Amino acid sequence: MSEPNPATAESTDTAARPRTLAEQLRGWPDDRLLALLRDRPDLATPAPQDSAHLASRVGTRASIARALDQLTRTEIAVLDAIALAGPLTVAKLTGILNAGEAALSNAVDRLSALVLVWDSPSGLRALSEVGGLMAHSTGTSGLQAFSRTPRDQAELALLIEGLTPHARTLLTHVVDGGGTATAGPEVRGGPRAAGGPVQELIERGLLLPRAGGLHWVPGEVGLAVRRGKTTAESVEAPAPLALTQRDPGQVNRSAAGAAFDTVRRIEVLLDQWSTHPPVGLRSGGLAVRDLKAASRLIHADVSTTALLVEVASAAGLLALGIDQDGNAAWLPTDAYDAWASRPTAQRWFHLVEAWLSSPRLASRVGTKDPHGKTWNALAPDLAAPLQVETRHETLRVLAETEPGSVLAAGTGLSSLVTTLWWRRPRRPAARESMALWTVSEAGTLGVLGLDGMSAAGRALVTGGAGEVESALTPLLPPLVEQVMVQADLTAVAPGPLESATARTLHLLADIESRGGATVYRFSAGSLRRALDAGWTVGEVHDFLAAVSSTPIPQPLTYLVNDAARTFGNLRVGFAESFIRSDDETLIAELMHHPQAANWGLRKLAPTVIVSTTPVAVLLQRLRDGGTAPVVEAADGSVRVARRDLQRTRNPRSTGTSPAQRATREAARMAQVAAAVRAGDRAAALRPSGGGSQGPGAALVALRSAAEDRRLVLIGYVDNDGATTERVVAPIRVDGGWLTAYDQRADDHRTFAVHRIVAVRPLDQPA
Repeated sequence: MSEPNPATAESTDTAARPRTLAEQLRGWPDDRLLALLRDRPDLATPAPQDSAHLASRVGTRASIARALDQLTRTEIAVLDAIALAGPLTVAKLTGILNAGEAALSNAVDRLSALVLVWDSPSGLRALSEVGGLMAHSTGTSGLQAFSRTPRDQAELALLIEGLTPHARTLLTHVVDGGGTATAGPEVRGGPRAAGGPVQELIERGLLLPRAGGLHWVPGEVGLAVRRGKTTAESVEAPAPLALTQRDPGQVNRSAAGAAFDTVRRIEVLLDQWSTHPPVGLRSGGLAVRDLKAASRLIHADVSTTALLVEVASAAGLLALGIDQDGNAAWLPTDAYDAWASRPTAQRWFHLVEAWLSSPRLASRVGTKDPHGKTWNALAPDLAAPLQVETRHETLRVLAETEPGSVLAAGTGLSSLVTTLWWRRPRRPAARESMALWTVSEAGTLGVLGLDGMSAAGRALVTGGAGEVESALTPLLPPLVEQVMVQADLTAVAPGPLESATARTLHLLADIESRGGATVYRFSAGSLRRALDAGWTVGEVHDFLAAVSSTPIPQPLTYLVNDAARTFGNLRVGFAESFIRSDDETLIAELMHHPQAANWGLRKLAPTVIVSTTPVAVLLQRLRDGGTAPVVEAADGSVRVARRDLQRTRNPRSTGTSPAQRATREAARMAQVAAAVRAGDRAAALRPSGGGSQGPGAALVALRSAAEDRRLVLIGYVDNDGATTERVVAPIRVDGGWLTAYDQRADDHRTFAVHRIVAVRPLDQPA
């Protein structure tokens, strides 16, 4: 049996390759075409007519730039090598890349799937616009383009070996500095320095002149300087993350505790803002004083409070609306009540899903903007689209670690940043801060525990709502409906209270401490808060008896009765305002109060005081001073009313979940792929004729010729209105202009695309 002939095999393989990019796309299976549309969704809007139009669209600068942003360091290095020295065979590519065969093979497959390179008859070829877009990209080799007739690497290696040390050092410096350099005056115009390093490089053809007094090192020379590799360092994936091992159960429990606190704190905050909404700033943000008041309310620091406020807004639970007085205020939305009635795990998933897709930069609240002004929470401009991708990529990296793996102290975060840079080297430097913010925010929200990915966090990244709930629910403490009221005027909740009970108890008492058990403290001020909201003394006693698992202590009963007895003894009316009480001693004490000077008081009678302060302001100041006034109506009755819960519409409501939107997008991509296949069948039945007519068809044909490196015959209308035919080799189609090599003029020319009336491909290589 005879051995196969390698030359014959290579010839057969070359003949089997598609001659054009459109032909390659036409031969792809449907699943590969769908993957291309999913990874490069801009190609599907509007839907291409057929594979020829799709091939034209994948080569546009804007679409290529978006695709380049998805590449890893290895993929960029491979694409850079193909753009510099291509077309290349896989064997030759393996020889010049500083990476292993497996990494290189995966990179080539990824670039081919994104159609940034295609397998032409002469080898792997990059799209024509790739070189210009990657010229200044991070992660590329920094080499210049190869010369028209590149010399053999062995010959160049001998020339470089024979250089003097100064010339070799200079050549290496120029190559590492981007491949171009400014020549000295003795080279530009004056006498050349005999035997100088610059002259030595020029005489050996290692440094070539360029317009403007510049000199450049051809790409093949730079390749030889780096001993046949495009980069001096390896372009493979960096070292694994710096991790330490913890008990997975401890990580999950820590994250579950943070998740529960997140849900409870947002619930407490929005309940408070239902009746006492903060005023919205003219700029649309939340005032610093309101943010600090919210942090005191939920017992969290200001940065954590800012994050929770931003997450509530992103989840559609908080929005800017109009309060009962007609002022702009931050109010819970109409979606809040439905959210509050769900199980805790479902509520947490709704919050973190919104956070994961939100471009808001909550961690920048309190810092200064470029103009020196402090960023407010909920400020409209406090957002960056890159934050969404950074969050997803950061959590995806952490989700790839083993359960119980946490970032090592000191080196864990830096190794994470290094890995993210390798995955997306074209991203700006601000990405590092965004990644660090993501880790901090994920720990606060309960996605991470002890700087390690929790089971619920992994389900959030890789699964759906059902997986998240299954992972989180067993770790959450069971809800309780009763508390233990003690003689020291405190109530201890042995676990998380049911939502309605917690809201009511928070009205009657102040939270003294949190933890496994929450401690509430009753005081005259907290009970007056309930009386101000319209509660009667009987309703207070009935609620305490129902919610307490122990008998109500006598001191608490006396405290409730005393608060009710003194409630209303002091009455404020509308005079600009007046204060009246039957207790003359109380009026005398009020006139001698330490803060009385700020209340504008004047005594008219032993039982009556008038004030220059408006009623609403005076009420609050008197309450802050430790008194318990009520409003008296014109008929002498007491005006006490429970505040209505205020709501506003959710401006972000779309009626669909992210999973539903993903399903809808997948269905749209399937329709686009079907339309492309239908267009291919129609094109196959269309008779071949005299070329492309119309601007749209001309663009498709010109871009296809530029990618396939083939000649075309164009019909071009000149300034006199005459139509001439020209044989050109298209190089670039961008901004409505065709850059091509005109064979008649023997030079590069530009042509206005709108003046090209016909394009006929010629079966000749450019």
